[in-house]
Amino acid sequence: MADLDFTLTATPLLGGAKHQIGENQIVERDDLALVSVAIPLGGDAAVAKALKSGWGLTVPEPTVSSVAQDIRAIRTGPDQLILVFPHTTPDARAFVQAKIGEAGYTTDQTDVWVVLEISGSDTLAALERLCPLDVARFAKGGSARTVMEHMGAMIVHLSGDRFLLLSASSSAQSFLHAVELSYRYVTG
Repeated sequence: MADLDFTLTATPLLGGAKHQIGENQIVERDDLALVSVAIPLGGDAAVAKALKSGWGLTVPEPTVSSVAQDIRAIRTGPDQLILVFPHTTPDARAFVQAKIGEAGYTTDQTDVWVVLEISGSDTLAALERLCPLDVARFAKGGSARTVMEHMGAMIVHLSGDRFLLLSASSSAQSFLHAVELSYRYVTG
């Protein structure tokens, strides 16, 4: 009888999608981990101290993300934020929990979201078709929860014409299609 190997191997939701449309790029960022941090009642100062001592991060305001040591903190609610960082092994929650200890409650969200990095000269025009927010006014690091087409999303302005888009993994194909289509419309 042959030895059976039941090892599970993670695969990118979109197969590692990378699309060039004119001068623009859409890249699936499957190298990023996402861990949410819920702040306990009255625990704002403890979480702020843990983030500062762990990575030098500040707790971001609701419409701005903060970055330190390749870790981005995005405020997702009054008592919640999500940390986005390069991490390819399945221990992202433990990595965060080791730094913040008992200051906050952590949940690995990596498999819950699909992350696209978009860039190029037509990016703002493509986003105007997709998103009801005035993304042209986003400062570097600006972030918001929104709707793109009919799907819930988060958007983060990385720099210039570079943005991160996050949406539910359950609609990853539809989300990618909507982003691609928007670029195709604006590039003619």
